[in-house]
Amino acid sequence: METQIKRISTKDIISYLVEKFPACFSLKGPVKPLKVGIFQDLAEKLDDDETISKTRLRQALRHYTSSWRYLKAIKVGAFRVDIEGNDVAEIDEEQAKYASKTLKESQEKFGNNSLTNKKPQEKGDKKPLKSIKIKALKQLSVMAVNSKLLNRPSVQRVKKELPLLKQVDSATINIGSKVKVQLGNAPMNATITEIAGKDVSVQLDSGMTIKTQMQNIYS
Repeated sequence: METQIKRISTKDIISYLVEKFPACFSLKGPVKPLKVGIFQDLAEKLDDDETISKTRLRQALRHYTSSWRYLKAIKVGAFRVDIEGNDVAEIDEEQAKYASKTLKESQEKFGNNSLTNKKPQEKGDKKPLKSIKIKALKQLSVMAVNSKLLNRPSVQRVKKELPLLKQVDSATINIGSKVKVQLGNAPMNATITEIAGKDVSVQLDSGMTIKTQMQNIYS
């Protein structure tokens, strides 16, 4: 009897999805935005495939939809596709703005990490290490001040809007229910993809899948 080898790495699972569903996934070139709730479709299709667990599949899907290449494809007028590559829903302005915001934050975080991890006196550096550190500290200080100024009105608005949201009763929702999930200061539209006690997995309209708790789910 042939032994099935478990696919564990995200890279291997994504490559496998590209092989199984080439009209939906890709490793290079243009990326197609994925249908909201596509995890359930994939889980059903791969239900008999013992080489991939649902947990690993979810992690790989989250990695795929969080990549810069994927986020750049979330634009107004583009269409989400199902696992067969069929157009199922058009990207609206709200989804496009959220993807753009997520992409910008990811790129800024990557840029800051690169600056922090840069080795002193690398070949080709002309500025002294002390000068680089002072400049970096000034940039971080300016970013911190700007962040506080920009976020202050947003926090105030959210505080006024939060009372309008009603926390859902766990007995009234199921997989596929349309809800709002509290992420940071702003609630986002989402679709329930999995319920495990107090833990709930949802897929945002941007296509990104996250795991949260029932207390953060609103109607």
